[in-house]
Amino acid sequence: MFRKLLAISAICLSFTGNAFSKELPDFTELAEKQGASVVNISVTQAVQNNRGNLGSPFQGGAQDELMGEFFRRFGIPTPDGNGGQADPRNNPKSQSLGSGFIISQDGYILTNAHVVNEADEILVKLSDKREFKAKVIGADRRTDVALIKIEASGLPKVTLGDPEKLKVGEWVVAIGSPFGLENTMTAGIVSAKGRALPQENFVPFIQTDVAINPGNSGGPLFNMKGEVVGINSQIYSRSGGYMGLSFAIPINVALDISNQLKSSGKITRGWLGVAIQDISKELAESFGMKNTNGALVAGVEKGTPAEKGGLEAGDVILKFDGKFIASSSDLPKVVAATKPGKTVPVEVLRKAARRNVNITVGQMPNDKAEASAIQNSATAPELNRIGLTLQELTAQQKRSLNGKNGLLVLDAQGSAAQAGIRRGDVILGLNNNAVQNLEQFDKQVATIASGKTIALLVLRGENTLYVPVKVGNGK
Repeated sequence: MFRKLLAISAICLSFTGNAFSKELPDFTELAEKQGASVVNISVTQAVQNNRGNLGSPFQGGAQDELMGEFFRRFGIPTPDGNGGQADPRNNPKSQSLGSGFIISQDGYILTNAHVVNEADEILVKLSDKREFKAKVIGADRRTDVALIKIEASGLPKVTLGDPEKLKVGEWVVAIGSPFGLENTMTAGIVSAKGRALPQENFVPFIQTDVAINPGNSGGPLFNMKGEVVGINSQIYSRSGGYMGLSFAIPINVALDISNQLKSSGKITRGWLGVAIQDISKELAESFGMKNTNGALVAGVEKGTPAEKGGLEAGDVILKFDGKFIASSSDLPKVVAATKPGKTVPVEVLRKAARRNVNITVGQMPNDKAEASAIQNSATAPELNRIGLTLQELTAQQKRSLNGKNGLLVLDAQGSAAQAGIRRGDVILGLNNNAVQNLEQFDKQVATIASGKTIALLVLRGENTLYVPVKVGNGK
């Protein structure tokens, strides 16, 4: 009897083991076939000594530079406030590593814009150890997509897939160079689709639990068919390490950007000229709405396509060109994807009544400057102590504010972004003092003790609000 029980147990274990093994995916063939199309990207750039005499805690070679890239990209503060760059007194050049993948046999490669940003020299290493210098065809910071080119032919290229067909729970694979370890494969599942992130209004991110670390940036995300469905771009982390939340740019978004960069060197996006916000349950009740769907128009800029088309503050945009708008984060994506000059129907809820307006979509300002930002980066303004990149208003912009001075927010990171300040806001005052110019603002911020909170008067659309921002350790 005991022997029979052992035999039965062995059969059950064998059956269970075989059944279980059939359920697990096999990544070996994907690794063999697709590894050759993934490249390692090494970037060298000059370090500008404009942050005082503070040194960097990351001065131990390539590993430390990778951590610097990690901190810079993912918004993690460093003691020097410099994102981990080396002290220029000791090393006038800094190096960082990333990944990319070949999309054409003649040497076109997709990667992240932040990987090649401000690069003096870009070196691409193939899986067969050949190395090539690369040039930047163009980059778009708003989507974090860059197209670079090496002079080579007959290269192994990836097969592009359709991210729209991805399902939550589906297996996906990343190949890249985390911490410089070339052709490293990690696997996971799709955790969510169409994810909106702060300060990233133009990308419906693919969220996964694939392990992504410094050096993976710009590498491909594959489905189980071996097709590229995304570019690995960001992670979420409180500790500085991988925590199970990774975000990839859908490949269809990246391909549209790369095609525009290749053909014209600039990005053209649709634009309305509105400030929008989500609809809370309380707001929905006040508007007589049964749900919280739609994008609430908080303000309409003068002379913009939105104003000319008849949009008003307080309107709730329910559909744009026939596309359903579930939340405010949906609107920038569909508007940006609309060709400027096209007249589209927009369904809005106004005073509890549905109506349609027709709007001729305009072209988003400053796209050319954004697309060529890498070439012009030497003169670009820098992040200040609270994480803002600011620009003084033009004479025309001041006239729209009845002659008031203000500072336009070009980028928001760190404590400012955490407080809710975003690109396109205008800073009008600091602690009840009106803003005069950029120099005066930076000097005033510099006098605030670390850990203290300042109140910034912010203009967003036609509305003003005070935003409390905690001051960090400074430059």
